[in-house]
Amino acid sequence: MNYFMDLEVYKNFFLCSFMREDGKIKHIEKHADKALDIKSIIKILGRTGNTIITFNGNHYDLPVLKLALSGGTCAEMKSLSDKIIVEQIKTWNLDRPKCDHVDLKEVAPSMASLKIYGGRMAAQKLKDLPIDPSHLVTASQREELKTYCENDLRLTELLYKSLIPQLGLRVKLTNEYNVDMRSKSDAQIAEAIIRKYLKTKKVIANKRESSVEPFKYKVPAWVQFESAEFCDMLEKVKACTFEVNEKGSVVMPHELDKAVEYCGGKYKFGIGGLHSQEKKQAVKANNSQIFGEFDVASMYPSIIIEQNLYPLHLGPKFLDVYSDIKEERLIAKRGGDKVKNQTYKIVLNGSYGKFGSKYSFLYSPELLIQTTITGQLSLLMLIEKMTRAGGAVYSANTDGVNVLFDKSIEADIFSVQFDWELTTGYELEFTEYKAVYSRDVNNYIAIKNDGVKGKGAFAIGGLMKNPSNNICIEAVIDYLVNDNDIESFIENSDDVTKFLTVKTVSGGAVFRGEEVGKAIRFYHSTDGDTINYKKNGNKVPTSDGCKPLMDLPVEFPCDVDRVWYINEAVKILNLIGVDYA
Repeated sequence: MNYFMDLEVYKNFFLCSFMREDGKIKHIEKHADKALDIKSIIKILGRTGNTIITFNGNHYDLPVLKLALSGGTCAEMKSLSDKIIVEQIKTWNLDRPKCDHVDLKEVAPSMASLKIYGGRMAAQKLKDLPIDPSHLVTASQREELKTYCENDLRLTELLYKSLIPQLGLRVKLTNEYNVDMRSKSDAQIAEAIIRKYLKTKKVIANKRESSVEPFKYKVPAWVQFESAEFCDMLEKVKACTFEVNEKGSVVMPHELDKAVEYCGGKYKFGIGGLHSQEKKQAVKANNSQIFGEFDVASMYPSIIIEQNLYPLHLGPKFLDVYSDIKEERLIAKRGGDKVKNQTYKIVLNGSYGKFGSKYSFLYSPELLIQTTITGQLSLLMLIEKMTRAGGAVYSANTDGVNVLFDKSIEADIFSVQFDWELTTGYELEFTEYKAVYSRDVNNYIAIKNDGVKGKGAFAIGGLMKNPSNNICIEAVIDYLVNDNDIESFIENSDDVTKFLTVKTVSGGAVFRGEEVGKAIRFYHSTDGDTINYKKNGNKVPTSDGCKPLMDLPVEFPCDVDRVWYINEAVKILNLIGVDYA
């Protein structure tokens, strides 16, 4: 049986609330008039078959609850709560009660607050803490806190249901590797599995002890250019020195901080990958052209294996493990084993980010730079070859390039692909596009033969990003794909969630003198006003003429300013290089 749990902690009031998966809620409180019912809490925690589900329980709820079960006073629990939240102490060494527990915080993507996830999931109600955490709770306010806590429990359940596929995979990994993966992020899963594999090779996965000295990138022998622009750029790469800052992160040398210009395109190096510099660009293939993306399959894992790279403190057996994992993924992918394929994809991609984290046993900034710079140079080689074969490169981002070419030179272009693959040892996959409309390299709408892909500001739905006037993006896509007019699309929509924007407001927001909360959602209204920061009165960005909508209404609000949304959609079209008549 799943039990969703949440705590509220004040100097004179403690609340531990459970919601069973059938919706039944039990509040267990402690205050001057009531002792804590420790037996009931222990019974729920300890009963065989019960799983406690929290949001940030590992680093907050469970350590505080352990103190409560040990007889801690409300004041002592509040002191611990403040140390965790305000002072941000490390909680790894704090005691926790024994229970079967799943923490959703690391599993959910992009590290947002529970309220923000609620906004992304179109939760019925968003509500901020109703009583200042530094205040004393009166007897009449206890019920208000229970109501607030109940809403957080429902948000936790909603998030849990949104993460069922990810949690299902983690349960299978837990059973296979005998390590509890249910509360781990992708990167943490990667660490756990690699650690397990290294143990079979008799390698102890200790953290790096040596300091990172300034180092240079080693250029593979196959990296060669013909154009003066790229040859000059390669000399700069050879000459520059990489260093890490006090946080252990690699700093991009100033020599590589300027974009390289080639045949009308601009390309800039980055620690995470190559980025072209296009703005306000619309590219559409005509009947005599082919347009699409050449994408490097498993780019960074392929580079690591091809160049025999490994963290020096772990030794070459790391590469044996990494190669085995990649091979296992290919076997699983060919055999249709979706679980193993997804698992090893997580391991290969998740581990890469840990090469740049000084807190991980995988920390190896030298490996990270050797990998990412090689990837960027290989893409620039592809750009040069595609251009010389007659193709027009319109975009490049991390592991792929967008190329437009005449059907008459199709054989030449794919011959370039074959030659590049032989030279580098990497594999290219081609995805054909009808058109790509870009605000910039990270924000675009790609029209494919079998659907539409939105990236960055133009992605819709999911837990990764806050919604922001999604009705405008949907109207733009409908216009680009179906040639339907913007006005009719927006006028005929009656789903208010598509008109909302969700934002985090540090310190809380105020609207017409009333506090709204730190995680807010609002819409543009014909009777709107400005939403302001509580702490300084400044305007919350993009909130002119808006109204908060923390509780979703039964009826569509009559004051939604549809004209504003129509104008905003037209502005988006202009930003992606499309004129709307």
